Amino acid sequence: MATFPKAEAEIQSLAHEIRTGLQGHPDLYPSPPVTEEELGKALKVYTRAADAVTEQQAAVSHAVNVKHETLEALTDAMKRILRYAENVTQFDDASLKFLGWGGRRSGTSLEPPGQTRSLETPRRGEGWIFLNWKKPEDGGKVAAYKVQRREEGSEDWIDVGTALATEATLSDQPRGKQFVFRVVAINKAGEGEPSNGVLAVL
Repeated sequence: MATFPKAEAEIQSLAHEIRTGLQGHPDLYPSPPVTEEELGKALKVYTRAADAVTEQQAAVSHAVNVKHETLEALTDAMKRILRYAENVTQFDDASLKFLGWGGRRSGTSLEPPGQTRSLETPRRGEGWIFLNWKKPEDGGKVAAYKVQRREEGSEDWIDVGTALATEATLSDQPRGKQFVFRVVAINKAGEGEPSNGVLAVL
Protein backbone atom coordinates (compact mmCIF):
# COMPACT_ATOMS: atom_id res chain seq x y z
CA MET A 1 0.00 0.00 0.00
CA ALA A 2 1.33 3.42 -0.96
CA THR A 3 2.16 5.99 1.69
CA PHE A 4 0.96 9.57 1.36
CA PRO A 5 3.99 11.85 0.92
CA LYS A 6 5.09 14.40 3.53
CA ALA A 7 7.38 16.62 1.48
CA GLU A 8 5.62 19.57 -0.18
CA ALA A 9 7.21 18.97 -3.56
CA GLU A 10 6.08 15.33 -3.53
CA ILE A 11 2.53 16.33 -2.49
CA GLN A 12 2.40 18.84 -5.34
CA SER A 13 3.66 16.22 -7.81
CA LEU A 14 1.06 13.70 -6.62
CA ALA A 15 -1.71 16.30 -7.05
CA HIS A 16 -0.71 16.71 -10.71
CA GLU A 17 -0.77 12.95 -11.19
CA ILE A 18 -4.23 12.67 -9.59
CA ARG A 19 -5.58 15.40 -11.90
CA THR A 20 -4.10 13.66 -14.94
CA GLY A 21 -5.57 10.33 -13.86
CA LEU A 22 -9.03 11.78 -13.27
CA GLN A 23 -8.96 13.55 -16.64
CA GLY A 24 -7.78 10.49 -18.52
CA HIS A 25 -9.99 7.88 -16.90
CA PRO A 26 -13.51 9.22 -16.20
CA ASP A 27 -14.83 5.69 -16.76
CA LEU A 28 -12.84 4.42 -13.76
CA TYR A 29 -13.55 7.43 -11.53
CA PRO A 30 -16.95 8.80 -12.62
CA SER A 31 -17.92 10.52 -9.34
CA PRO A 32 -14.85 11.49 -7.21
CA PRO A 33 -15.63 13.29 -3.91
CA VAL A 34 -13.52 16.19 -5.16
CA THR A 35 -13.71 16.94 -8.88
CA GLU A 36 -10.65 17.38 -11.04
CA GLU A 37 -11.57 21.06 -11.47
CA GLU A 38 -11.81 21.60 -7.69
CA LEU A 39 -8.51 19.84 -7.15
CA GLY A 40 -6.96 22.06 -9.82
CA LYS A 41 -8.20 25.20 -8.10
CA ALA A 42 -6.82 24.01 -4.73
CA LEU A 43 -3.48 23.24 -6.39
CA LYS A 44 -3.39 26.70 -7.99
CA VAL A 45 -4.13 28.41 -4.65
CA TYR A 46 -1.35 26.42 -2.96
CA THR A 47 1.12 27.20 -5.76
CA ARG A 48 0.46 30.95 -5.42
CA ALA A 49 0.92 30.75 -1.65
CA ALA A 50 4.14 28.74 -2.01
CA ASP A 51 5.50 31.20 -4.58
CA ALA A 52 4.69 34.08 -2.22
CA VAL A 53 6.61 32.38 0.61
CA THR A 54 9.61 31.84 -1.68
CA GLU A 55 9.60 35.52 -2.65
CA GLN A 56 9.33 36.59 0.99
CA GLN A 57 12.16 34.24 2.03
CA ALA A 58 14.34 35.75 -0.68
CA ALA A 59 13.47 39.24 0.56
CA VAL A 60 14.24 38.26 4.16
CA SER A 61 17.56 36.73 3.10
CA HIS A 62 18.47 39.93 1.28
CA ALA A 63 17.43 42.04 4.29
CA VAL A 64 19.58 39.90 6.61
CA ASN A 65 22.60 40.32 4.32
CA VAL A 66 22.05 44.09 4.23
CA LYS A 67 21.78 44.14 8.04
CA HIS A 68 25.07 42.25 8.40
CA GLU A 69 26.82 44.63 6.01
CA THR A 70 25.52 47.72 7.82
CA LEU A 71 26.43 46.23 11.22
CA GLU A 72 29.96 45.58 9.96
CA ALA A 73 30.24 49.18 8.77
CA LEU A 74 28.92 50.47 12.11
CA THR A 75 31.31 48.25 14.05
CA ASP A 76 34.27 49.39 11.98
CA ALA A 77 33.40 53.07 12.58
CA MET A 78 33.02 52.50 16.32
CA LYS A 79 36.34 50.63 16.58
CA ARG A 80 38.15 53.40 14.72
CA ILE A 81 36.79 56.00 17.15
CA LEU A 82 37.67 53.89 20.19
CA ARG A 83 41.22 53.25 18.96
CA TYR A 84 41.59 56.99 18.41
CA ALA A 85 40.23 57.70 21.90
CA GLU A 86 42.57 55.16 23.50
CA ASN A 87 45.55 56.79 21.83
CA VAL A 88 44.69 60.41 22.64
CA THR A 89 43.83 59.60 26.29
CA GLN A 90 46.67 57.12 26.69
CA PHE A 91 44.14 54.52 27.79
CA ASP A 92 42.91 56.67 30.67
CA ASP A 93 39.95 54.79 32.14
CA ALA A 94 38.11 57.87 33.46
CA SER A 95 38.31 59.66 30.09
CA LEU A 96 37.25 56.61 28.11
CA LYS A 97 34.18 56.13 30.30
CA PHE A 98 32.67 59.21 28.60
CA LEU A 99 32.43 57.01 25.50
CA GLY A 100 31.12 54.00 27.39
CA TRP A 101 34.55 52.39 27.08
CA GLY A 102 37.37 51.58 29.49
CA GLY A 103 41.13 51.49 29.79
CA ARG A 104 43.30 48.42 29.61
CA ARG A 105 42.74 45.90 32.33
CA SER A 106 45.70 45.03 34.43
CA GLY A 107 46.78 41.52 33.67
CA THR A 108 46.03 38.98 36.34
CA SER A 109 49.14 37.21 37.57
CA LEU A 110 49.28 33.47 37.10
CA GLU A 111 49.17 31.44 40.28
CA PRO A 112 50.95 28.14 40.86
CA PRO A 113 48.68 25.10 40.61
CA GLY A 114 47.07 23.53 43.63
CA GLN A 115 47.74 20.08 45.02
CA THR A 116 47.58 17.08 42.69
CA ARG A 117 44.99 14.65 44.05
CA SER A 118 44.31 10.94 44.42
CA LEU A 119 47.53 9.44 43.05
CA GLU A 120 47.14 5.71 42.42
CA THR A 121 49.13 2.90 40.82
CA PRO A 122 46.62 0.42 39.44
CA ARG A 123 49.19 -1.46 37.33
CA ARG A 124 52.86 -2.24 37.66
CA GLY A 125 55.35 -4.84 36.53
CA GLU A 126 59.02 -5.70 36.54
CA GLY A 127 60.85 -2.40 36.03
CA TRP A 128 57.74 -0.35 35.14
CA ILE A 129 54.80 1.33 36.83
CA PHE A 130 51.61 3.02 35.65
CA LEU A 131 50.39 6.02 37.66
CA ASN A 132 47.22 8.05 37.42
CA TRP A 133 45.87 10.99 39.40
CA LYS A 134 43.36 13.83 39.46
CA LYS A 135 44.08 17.45 38.63
CA PRO A 136 44.15 20.09 41.39
CA GLU A 137 40.84 21.62 42.44
CA ASP A 138 42.32 25.07 42.95
CA GLY A 139 45.27 27.27 41.97
CA GLY A 140 46.45 28.31 38.53
CA LYS A 141 46.06 26.36 35.31
CA VAL A 142 48.29 23.30 35.10
CA ALA A 143 50.86 23.27 32.28
CA ALA A 144 52.31 19.83 33.05
CA TYR A 145 52.90 17.29 35.78
CA LYS A 146 56.25 16.28 37.21
CA VAL A 147 56.58 12.69 38.46
CA GLN A 148 59.08 12.16 41.24
CA ARG A 149 60.35 9.23 43.29
CA ARG A 150 62.49 8.63 46.33
CA GLU A 151 63.88 5.47 47.80
CA GLU A 152 62.08 4.40 50.97
CA GLY A 153 63.96 5.84 53.94
CA SER A 154 65.50 8.68 51.88
CA GLU A 155 64.38 12.31 51.88
CA ASP A 156 65.74 13.08 48.41
CA TRP A 157 63.14 13.26 45.61
CA ILE A 158 64.34 12.93 42.02
CA ASP A 159 62.43 13.75 38.83
CA VAL A 160 61.68 10.62 36.80
CA GLY A 161 59.09 11.78 34.29
CA THR A 162 56.82 14.51 32.94
CA ALA A 163 53.23 14.23 31.75
CA LEU A 164 50.72 16.54 30.11
CA ALA A 165 47.75 14.32 30.99
CA THR A 166 46.74 12.89 34.36
CA GLU A 167 48.57 9.61 33.87
CA ALA A 168 52.05 8.31 33.12
CA THR A 169 53.87 5.05 32.58
CA LEU A 170 57.45 4.91 33.85
CA SER A 171 59.72 2.24 32.40
CA ASP A 172 63.33 1.20 33.02
CA GLN A 173 62.94 1.72 36.76
CA PRO A 174 65.37 0.07 39.20
CA ARG A 175 64.16 -3.35 40.26
CA GLY A 176 63.90 -4.86 43.68
CA LYS A 177 63.96 -1.53 45.52
CA GLN A 178 61.17 0.04 47.50
CA PHE A 179 60.23 3.45 46.09
CA VAL A 180 57.71 6.15 46.92
CA PHE A 181 56.24 7.99 43.92
CA ARG A 182 54.46 11.34 43.88
CA VAL A 183 53.22 13.87 41.30
CA VAL A 184 53.57 17.66 41.30
CA ALA A 185 51.54 20.03 39.08
CA ILE A 186 53.59 22.83 37.51
CA ASN A 187 53.15 25.98 35.42
CA LYS A 188 55.14 29.14 34.72
CA ALA A 189 54.30 30.54 38.15
CA GLY A 190 55.76 27.57 39.99
CA GLU A 191 54.89 24.23 41.50
CA GLY A 192 51.85 23.05 43.38
CA GLU A 193 51.80 20.98 46.53
CA PRO A 194 52.86 17.38 45.86
CA SER A 195 50.28 14.63 45.72
CA ASN A 196 50.03 11.79 48.19
CA GLY A 197 52.81 9.25 47.86
CA VAL A 198 52.38 5.65 46.70
CA LEU A 199 54.76 2.87 47.71
CA ALA A 200 55.88 0.31 45.12
CA VAL A 201 58.51 -2.39 44.58
CA LEU A 202 59.19 -3.01 40.87
